[in-house]
This record gives sequence, C-alpha cells and structure tokens, in this order.
Amino acid sequence: MTEPDNTQASSESSPPAAAPAGLGPRWKIGIIVIALLFVVMPFLFWRSTWFGLPLTDKQTEENLADAENPRKAQHALTQISEQILRGDPAAKRWYPQVLALGSSKNDELRITAAWVMGQDNTCAEFRQALLPLLADANPMVRHNAALSLVRFGDASGRADIVAMLRPYAMPAPQAGTLAPRLQIGDAVNPGTLLARIKFKAPGNPLEQELEVRSKVPGRIERWIALEGASVTAGEEIVLIAPSHDMIWEALRALYLVGQAEDLPEVERFLRRTEGMPAQIATQAGITAQKIRERSRTQ
Repeated sequence: MTEPDNTQASSESSPPAAAPAGLGPRWKIGIIVIALLFVVMPFLFWRSTWFGLPLTDKQTEENLADAENPRKAQHALTQISEQILRGDPAAKRWYPQVLALGSSKNDELRITAAWVMGQDNTCAEFRQALLPLLADANPMVRHNAALSLVRFGDASGRADIVAMLRPYAMPAPQAGTLAPRLQIGDAVNPGTLLARIKFKAPGNPLEQELEVRSKVPGRIERWIALEGASVTAGEEIVLIAPSHDMIWEALRALYLVGQAEDLPEVERFLRRTEGMPAQIATQAGITAQKIRERSRTQ
C-alpha cells in the first residue's frame, strides 16, 4: 500500500492532502482498521491478563489443569481466594488442586498457591503444605508462605518475615561477565531484567548471554558486582531494597509474631524517608509497641 502524503498544509485555507491515486476508499478503510487495532489490541491484552474476569466452574477446572499456561491457573487461584474470603463453602472443592500447585515447578504458581492457602486458616492441610515452602528456592514463595502461616498463628516463618525488611542480595545464576542493565534507584518487580551475564559454555566457542531477572519487588540499592566484573554462580551481585508493600506486610505480620530481637529492624522504619508512605512509619510504631508489650509478658 502506498503511504499517505505526510506534508502539512502551509495555511489553514489549504485543502487536505488527497489519498494516493487509485486507493481512495481502500486507503481510508486501512487507516480505520489500523486505528481500531491500536484500541482493540491493548484491550485484548489487558483482558487476557486481568484476573477479575469471572470464571465458571468448568473454566476454573480447565485453568487449574492447564500446565502450559500458568497465568490461567493463577487466574483460577485468584478467584478461589475470593471465594474463600466470601465464606463460600464451594471453594473447598478446589483445595486439592491448590495443594498440588503449591509444589508446582512454576515459581509463579507456588507463589500464588502459598498466598491462597493463607486465606483459610481452618484448613490443617494448608498449614502443613506451607511449612516446606519456607525452604523454597524462590524468596517470594518463602515470603508468602511465612505470611500465610501467621494467619494460622504459626510463627515458623518469622525469620523470613524479618528478612522482608532488609535488602535482598540477588545471586548470580551463572558464572561469567556481568553487564548490568539498571541504575541505582530504579524500581523493579519480579521478572524485571536486571542484567545479563556473558559466558562461554564448555565445547561451544561462541559467547552466550543469560538474562538475570529480579526475584523480588523493590528498587536497586547497590550493585555489589560492577560492570564487566567476573562473577561466579551464586555470588551476590546486587542489593534490592524491599518494596513498600513488602515492608507493610512484614510489619503487620511482626505485630502478631515479632520478638524483642526484631525491634532494631522494625524501628528502622519509624522515621519516614523520602517517598515512603506515612502508613509504614505508623505501622512500625504500632508494631514496635506491641512487641515490647509482648516481651514484658513472656
């Protein structure tokens, strides 16, 4: 298709540019179609990733069993959580699938399942399934398991909850040469590309690249390993300060299970810093006070 004339009129009285010869109606239809695509495609993407769209029981069952599309299973898990919070007894029919997804090989499914299991603190099977997740390789799985256990009155994950208040030291997944992508202060979420590691595999003379993606939400606090540094697998390469949501949830949980030795970590948030929501400092004060009260009675 011939491109339309992009030359602007020299004055308001100049006539609009005409469509290329021989393409009049077709040219206009093409422009309309392209314009509609700019509207429709983002909507379709949003609709496919939005977890608020109601699912039928059949769709929930199909989504939970769809190992090839973990986001569909996450959608189903989210709706099961909402059923539990509404007190809908029908949610119990899905508990075996929730338990199964708690041991999925997919990180996102384990993260979501750990969160869902915390919504029903009357289910003993959920509590037992959460305990092994405290040793999961993914920090977000550990965090959700620890927070969910608090709802059972179980402080087994207290150490991990305290760790949520500290920067997370991201390890290198592969030995090689580090090429950071982000700067200090940049915001990140789980899955955000942090850096690339260049390496050569045994028997392959060509250089390869491995993407290093964040495991936690927050912001870049400091690069431990600098641009061009040689790193080994498991070596700490970057510190990620916790997100405000993580801090908030950890402080709320420590209100219930925190101990005197946790006070230094809690009290770091009593003074507001730039960009920190006021509710965090308020919650830190309430949590610190509750921990002191609990310590005096123990």
